[in-house]
Amino acid sequence: MTLKQKTKLTKILKWLVSAAIAVLLLYLSFRSVKWDEFFNGLKECRFWLVLLSMLASVAAFFLRAARWREIMKPLNKDIRFGETFDGINIGNISNFAFPRAGEFVRCGVISAKGKLRYDKVLGTVVLERSWDMLTLVAILAAFLLIKWKEFGDFAVRQMWNPLSESLSFSLWWIVAAAIAVCAAVVFIIYKTRNTSRISRKICSIIKGGLQGFTSAFKMEKKWKFILYTAAIWVIYWLMSYLTMLSLPKLETLNATDAMFLMLVGSIAWVIPVPGGFGSFHILVSLALTTIYSIEYNEGLAFATLSHEAQALTMILCGVISIIRIARSNAHRSYQRPSQNP
Repeated sequence: MTLKQKTKLTKILKWLVSAAIAVLLLYLSFRSVKWDEFFNGLKECRFWLVLLSMLASVAAFFLRAARWREIMKPLNKDIRFGETFDGINIGNISNFAFPRAGEFVRCGVISAKGKLRYDKVLGTVVLERSWDMLTLVAILAAFLLIKWKEFGDFAVRQMWNPLSESLSFSLWWIVAAAIAVCAAVVFIIYKTRNTSRISRKICSIIKGGLQGFTSAFKMEKKWKFILYTAAIWVIYWLMSYLTMLSLPKLETLNATDAMFLMLVGSIAWVIPVPGGFGSFHILVSLALTTIYSIEYNEGLAFATLSHEAQALTMILCGVISIIRIARSNAHRSYQRPSQNP
């Protein structure tokens, strides 16, 4: 078996494992559903509010594209908004095939234009996602600090305890060994960077990634980056609130509750399963049942509407961007002068 075949087989196995986890979580989410009540709840839905949440989701994609462009401007000012918007959309749709693959795919969308090397684009993505993760943690910490009495118990029992229990003593030893091996590999690469072609190439990729990561410090208008980030998270909250208002049986919940559900949903999207399927449904419905004593069917109806509305928006935008790029490539090929043999 060749190296290319082994790599392809590894990707397939990873996808199968992720898909199996997603199917298992979906089964656990829907196994005790009373389908009559579930569909009756959906029939009462005000779908125009769900549609508004989908439009808000598109606005978030625009803001993410604008923010990403701001990060890349110090590296190349010729990066256009349409290119970053297509990169965001195609990255989103790629996550439905392979979890977290979208971050790499959108780097390819930009680097294919020839305006920026792949490793530098990857550095900007790492910066962007790291910032989003820090923002999520900061909002969650502030929220729990203010509302610990209402929501702290759920965070500890349903989210932190299962995670801490899974980190057994033996696993920590495995983590420590992995860190030691990585440190040894980094040391060897550094020492052989001038004598080994492979080490030199790896160092070049790392250098490009660091240049992309540090591009934020060279932004001319850093306030734009902060403003875009704040607006993105406000829209995420608005999407949760609009979907919550669409279900009459959740009208007793308020904007603060929508914020908490948005945070729980954001954590669920991070779990590496294709498109957040299963993880989002079970975690969000569990939050509604545990904290608000909402019937499980109603909680699952909210989770299903929230996830599927956002997933449909991602797919539609992704398809539009794929068509845009295909038409652009076809147009360039048509304009390219033919060469005589």
